[in-house]
Amino acid sequence: MNPSYGSKRVVVGAHYGMRDWLSQRVTAALMALFTVVLIAQVLLGGPLGYDRWAAIFSAQWMKLLTLVTIVALAWHAWVGMRDIWMDYIKPVALRLVLQVFSIAWLVACTGWAVQVLWRL
Repeated sequence: MNPSYGSKRVVVGAHYGMRDWLSQRVTAALMALFTVVLIAQVLLGGPLGYDRWAAIFSAQWMKLLTLVTIVALAWHAWVGMRDIWMDYIKPVALRLVLQVFSIAWLVACTGWAVQVLWRL
């Protein structure tokens, strides 16, 4: 290293954007897969009513796919909301309050969805 050129510059943090971008794409693909499976279940079944909906979600594999999709949806929403708060809310205290509220809301919605799912 030639000292006349100064210190070597180290760039950090660039990989975080790629991780978020990839997580958004993976969770979106999972939600699309769930949608296709659900539409197939609805179209291939009989008349729609509570009994039919309960039958669709009573299979263990469908409950597992739904649970994974609920978690993926929450993660997808969190990454999107966090990016919005970081990009557009400049006061740090307000951004922190909005992020904490978003996390609490998403955890509550996820818990409620899981509770509904396992009640069927």
